[in-house]
Amino acid sequence: MTNTGNNRLVGNSFKLGYRFQRYWDTSMAIAFFSAEVGTGLFLVSYFCNYVLGMALGLALTATLKPYFHLAHMGVPQKSWRAILRPDRSWISRGAFAVAVLVGFGVLHVIDRATGLGAALGLSQGVIDLVGYLAVAGALVVMCYQGLAMSHSESLTLWASPLLPVSSFCYALTAGALLTLVVGWGALEPRRLAGLVNLAVLMLILDTLVVFGILLSARRKSKGGAFSAEMLLQGEYSSPFRNLVLLLGLAAPVVLMALGAGSYPMVILATLAMLVGFFAFRVLLFKAAVFEPITHDLAGSIGLPSAR
Repeated sequence: MTNTGNNRLVGNSFKLGYRFQRYWDTSMAIAFFSAEVGTGLFLVSYFCNYVLGMALGLALTATLKPYFHLAHMGVPQKSWRAILRPDRSWISRGAFAVAVLVGFGVLHVIDRATGLGAALGLSQGVIDLVGYLAVAGALVVMCYQGLAMSHSESLTLWASPLLPVSSFCYALTAGALLTLVVGWGALEPRRLAGLVNLAVLMLILDTLVVFGILLSARRKSKGGAFSAEMLLQGEYSSPFRNLVLLLGLAAPVVLMALGAGSYPMVILATLAMLVGFFAFRVLLFKAAVFEPITHDLAGSIGLPSAR
């Protein structure tokens, strides 16, 4: 899609309008969303020593993430070859991180559930190392989507160091809330209270990071300002305001403040946050535009350019 409303002559040059990013679409948004939510659930459950939460997080990351990512690439049965290029892209590095997370994460979950490591005579150091490697993979997965996007310098909305921060913060927020939901009847009250506090803190950080991304884009270039304007006052302002800001960030804080001790309130807060998070992922794709391209008409036919 091309916005022709901004096309205009500048001296002897014709300035093309903003071109929207349309290669990464809803399927990629689902892939990123699934990886971040599942990995966040695994990581928070790991530190809570909650096996069921870890298992569910791994299952979510290991199924929906690769399915929607490979489906987006067009030829799923051949697209796996793309992961063999870690020297070239964050997408490839992320695929390896997912493999590390799932591989060592599954081993860690099995050991925590059955005591397999001790039964095999492994030292505690080796058993702990398996868990640490899974955590290392999780940390990369939680950030790499933002890192991949932030390397797209031609898309100012994405080209921000806050993109990987937003990925990590949203993933940790989702992890805290989902661990509350899944572990409500299993975790001790002290753990539950800590997760409530973590979730509220992360929701506040999410809000600051989201506005930081928009402010940075607005100041960086005309394309970035155009993207920010679409989200704040233009075509996408309604879903951004209602889904991302009000439902996804403000409502969960209010619900947690009013009824942190109520399981239904926690479920509602979690659902609201997840809807807002997914909307944020989709809108970041939809609102990203390439910078306008200026073509020197006079110079192209050998005439002196007007300044």
